[in-house]
Amino acid sequence: MEFEFTRNTLMGEYYVKCSMGHEIVGRWLQDEIGKSKQKLQEVEHLIAQSKALPSDEHKLLGHEISMVISGDEVIIQENVLSHGDELDVESEFDFYNCESTAGCGIDDFELLIARWIDFLGY
Repeated sequence: MEFEFTRNTLMGEYYVKCSMGHEIVGRWLQDEIGKSKQKLQEVEHLIAQSKALPSDEHKLLGHEISMVISGDEVIIQENVLSHGDELDVESEFDFYNCESTAGCGIDDFELLIARWIDFLGY
């Protein structure tokens, strides 16, 4: 997974852009975690817990987007996808779902979080 961080120096805003197929990861990091030291520490703690107890599932529920670590896989998904009726696999929403959920390995995810913390200067 490739990513890029930018900062609007006039507004003091920070942005995350992730490679195609992982856009939701960037949105999650930017919108749900942002510059919050507390949330970043919580994510780091969940990563450490997951490595210590890989058979357990570790979740961080967000307002719109949530993260789940299961074993060595991290899934970022919009909350609306986990509610309501299951959609047919061949439904017209498949393309939308592709942009609303993404997975990556825990090592790549840990690198993303570490680089974000460095970029923020924490």
